[in-house]
Amino acid sequence: MCGIVGAVSTRDIVPVLVQGLQRLEYRGYDSCGVAVHVDGLQRARSTARVAELIEQVANGKLQGSTGIAHTRWATHGAPAVHNAHPHFSHGTGADAYDRPGRIALVHNGIIENHDELRAMLTGKGYVFQSQTDTEVIAHLVDSLYDGDLFEAVQGAVQQLHGAYAIAVFCKDEPQRLVGARAGSPLILGVGKDGQEHFLASDAMALAGVTDQIVYLEEGDVVDVQLGKYWIVDKNHKPVEAARRPVKTVLAHSGAAELGPYRHYMQKEIFEQPRAIGDTLEGVVGIVPELFDGAEASAARVFKEIDSVLILACGTSYYSGCTAKYWLEGIAGIPTQVEVASEYRYRTSVPNPRTLVVTITQSGETADTLAALRHAQSLGMTQTLTVCNVATSAMVRECKLAYITRAGIEIGVASTKAFTAQLAGLFLLTLALAQSRGRLTQEQEDAHLAAMRHLPVALQAVLALEPQIIAWAQDFAKMENALFLGRGLHYPIALEGALKLKEISYIHAEAYPAGELKHGPLALVTSAMPVVTVAPNDALLEKLKSNMHEVRARGGVLYVLADGDTRIERAEGINVIRMPEHYGALSPLLHVVPLQLLAYHTACARGTDVDKPRNLAKSVTVE
Repeated sequence: MCGIVGAVSTRDIVPVLVQGLQRLEYRGYDSCGVAVHVDGLQRARSTARVAELIEQVANGKLQGSTGIAHTRWATHGAPAVHNAHPHFSHGTGADAYDRPGRIALVHNGIIENHDELRAMLTGKGYVFQSQTDTEVIAHLVDSLYDGDLFEAVQGAVQQLHGAYAIAVFCKDEPQRLVGARAGSPLILGVGKDGQEHFLASDAMALAGVTDQIVYLEEGDVVDVQLGKYWIVDKNHKPVEAARRPVKTVLAHSGAAELGPYRHYMQKEIFEQPRAIGDTLEGVVGIVPELFDGAEASAARVFKEIDSVLILACGTSYYSGCTAKYWLEGIAGIPTQVEVASEYRYRTSVPNPRTLVVTITQSGETADTLAALRHAQSLGMTQTLTVCNVATSAMVRECKLAYITRAGIEIGVASTKAFTAQLAGLFLLTLALAQSRGRLTQEQEDAHLAAMRHLPVALQAVLALEPQIIAWAQDFAKMENALFLGRGLHYPIALEGALKLKEISYIHAEAYPAGELKHGPLALVTSAMPVVTVAPNDALLEKLKSNMHEVRARGGVLYVLADGDTRIERAEGINVIRMPEHYGALSPLLHVVPLQLLAYHTACARGTDVDKPRNLAKSVTVE
């Protein structure tokens, strides 16, 4: 979602701001902009990529030592230049925009009471130039400004309902930047010698600029100036340095080299053997300590729980659905999987002996964080996250954590983060099985041997790419597709359909194969390809019957079959054979061809693979 970078310095800070935006491109955006203090407020905005903004800045010779920059993912108002951030407030009156701007502001989040505030501010004489909820905040700060920006922002945020991370500066205070956060991430970066300071959505934006990071907490307002900063908390009390310590964070730039690959998504698909190997590095046995948090013991927590609740969104939700089969089948523990954005809005029955497991790539997903807090408010305090970012809000707010080591994922459509999540969740399954006396030493050894072989097995699956490219040529001509799976592989079918939707813009949906005759079969024609995930498991024969139902209606099948399934190529039946059958870990292998199918179909259709329309990498708004 929206990305924020801000800085107060003695040097020209524009290169740092725009480079920070480039590092935040992974979040997804529709427009971008930068504003600086140069004898007042100046800005440049674009609905193209950050590269075009950089060209604008260079041509306009935009320079300044105090500034803010932003990538916008549109929520309120179309992706147009007048809706792009930073927003200015020029004061009141019909002629306000003939006067220099006074307040410059960027925002990530959604202000739920923006209509009421807009009406109030219009009554005071403010004229709105955009359809965004953000411009409301700029005018609100301006309406409260009386010579002290920090006080004005403190007063403004008290009137905001919703989620926000903001960075604001004023033409009358040229070396001062004020930030605030509630429900959206914001960090403070401390520069060399403590002379310059930064605000950003995440540490990656400041990679190569500073590794000294202060994580702002919910409700914090921060005053950033040359050589100093101070923070007040949600109760308006000054925060001592010990409560918001400076941490060394080694963030890596998102501008990773593509190497021989066409897109980051392709690169990340092919990084999966390495990602799984890194995730499993150092795991010599199944012990609860693998999941210990900063101040909590997993061994103690595991003894106090009798069920699992998984909260996640999107691709992470499908990894949770897969884990449910493992947790109930191997660990014998009742497991519920909830879409995070739905869970907090329904009446549920809390159980304090539940282990609440959140799954998130970024650790900043707004819906998942909100669902976690809701579960905690119901008395379910035993929490664990499977997350790819060790410094994220989710890791800080959960008792226990398993940090996957997929590495930075730039493509919006998640690939290696998903398989790394599955690996972490399988380890969690084994750890819980062990704590419940359901894992023998022989079983542990066998499972670990299978996991250690995964990188090799994944390499063999990736070698199927040429066959999948041939499938993609067929899919590129279609507008609809159906994905079928059964049991453990139904969530994998869901993930395959999601990938195709995300990046190729082909309408795709997934069904449990047994449900085919209860409705979806009506859609099946020769123009509706049917992808079937066909491992050699207990449901294989049932799945074959479902395939016959498709062929009898003229449907064309594309089958990912284990080698020993005896499913043969025939008219209307296209088969790619998986290199080996992988039992409980089969989902990690079967998902890879579906990733490649989506990728090569999108390439054939000419879509923006890494930055698909309307989507964001890190969904930090509800």
